[in-house]
Amino acid sequence: MSLSPEEYREHLEATSVRAGFSFEGVVLPESHEVQVGDLRMHYLDWGNKHLPPIVFLHGGALNAHTWDLVCLALRDDYRCIALDQRGHGDTDWAPDADYSMGAQLADTTGFVDKIGLDKFTLVGMSLGAINSLAFAIAHPERLDNLVIIDAGPEMRRPGSSRIRDFVNGVADTVTIEGIIEKALEFNPRRDPKILRRSLMHALRQQPDGSWKWKYDRRRFQVLDQEKHRAERAALADGLQRIACPTLIVRGAESDVFAEEDGICLAARLPDGKFVTVPRAGHTVQGDNPKDLVAELRRFLTKAN
Repeated sequence: MSLSPEEYREHLEATSVRAGFSFEGVVLPESHEVQVGDLRMHYLDWGNKHLPPIVFLHGGALNAHTWDLVCLALRDDYRCIALDQRGHGDTDWAPDADYSMGAQLADTTGFVDKIGLDKFTLVGMSLGAINSLAFAIAHPERLDNLVIIDAGPEMRRPGSSRIRDFVNGVADTVTIEGIIEKALEFNPRRDPKILRRSLMHALRQQPDGSWKWKYDRRRFQVLDQEKHRAERAALADGLQRIACPTLIVRGAESDVFAEEDGICLAARLPDGKFVTVPRAGHTVQGDNPKDLVAELRRFLTKAN
């Protein structure tokens, strides 16, 4: 973590106010590492181990801190655990550049085994949503609930291509100001001052003073797109295996996940429900965390 505890706390206080939350006090998560196979995996644990656990999986080029406000809002009722997936955040990069769905499924399984979770709720966004679907199909008996945010077996190329172009286009930008400028062009919903602080979780400063992203760019360059699309499409054949209550969430302004795809996905699940979060694009937890938390609370209360 590039922010000091004091800076991190101030950042959470500022972002929570801007998002419309009112917390009596801001609690920081504990940062932990576990060895899963050949990878050292980093995660944030927001405490309260006696409460029902929720595991959060972020989207591509993001990291565990994308869930900070969601976890902070839910931590009094749930044990919130946010994982840095392989090649992201402070988790190791894959030495062989293997970012296949199978490798990431093994990561998720190994991680929850290593920290001792038997049954839990799984929440995933974008890349994390696909990995969550894969886990739910492979291990349906281990989930109490499942939440899929702005992704599904079908891909909308204009939106997904825009994300890939942004990730590749900003990868060689070495100044904070340049990165902020490009990030705001990509997502103008963000506050520049808050964005500057949040980027400290996503960047590492180099000895020469320049900045590099923590994610492994090879995930976007080496990944066989046709194979990946085929793997995603194959998930549709296993949807009936997902027995737990499942919430499908779409950002109302998303260009990645279409409303008709979300409705269809929910209808194909044994116990699926579809909701739309207003004033949010693809990164729902960043654009409108307050309304996302409200939907999660409604869903989890009814499901349990």
